Amino acid sequence: MDSSKKISYLVMVRHGQSEWNAKNLFTGWKDPDLTEQGIAEAENAGRDLKKRKIVFNKHYTSDLLRAQKTGEIILSVLGQENILTIQDKKLNERDYGDLAGLNKDEARKKWGEEQVHIWRRSYDIPPPGGESLKDTSDRVLPYFSSNILPNLENGENIIICAHGNSLRSLVMNLEKISPEEIVKIEIETGIPMVFEFNGDFLRID
Repeated sequence: MDSSKKISYLVMVRHGQSEWNAKNLFTGWKDPDLTEQGIAEAENAGRDLKKRKIVFNKHYTSDLLRAQKTGEIILSVLGQENILTIQDKKLNERDYGDLAGLNKDEARKKWGEEQVHIWRRSYDIPPPGGESLKDTSDRVLPYFSSNILPNLENGENIIICAHGNSLRSLVMNLEKISPEEIVKIEIETGIPMVFEFNGDFLRID
């Protein structure tokens, strides 16, 4: 890292528990709301970030309610609800195609446990009518590079509230994790991931 540069902060948070998370359903681009637990997770994320005293310049989120609402709650707890929020579907969850709306146990009965595991945890094999993690990365990473990274390079602090697989794509890139390893990593709901940036990214939490 270049110590002469101003450090900026990137915080990424997966949305709090959604109604479909609670029912063990594949969600993807479907648009359920947060549960009471999900709201509490977002409030806790806000309290955790408040201790860090980071003042954010911009908030990026997907065009799905569960991520937007998580960001709104966090920023409200921080007293920073008036910052610019940018919504873009390029930060949406991975599209699960024909799996969307199905209970994960039902999907295993329909297609077999091994096939569903391949769709969920392979890097480049999509479910029918849906996206692989590679497909998700192919839309998330260019958007990050062209729309979010320049803000960090200008010394701004950025918060992204998005989804397990859109954030997994970013973590893979920022932490230089291989495709084989990233599919094993869980992105927990409502837990902030904090990075310092001054030319390179350093995860500090």
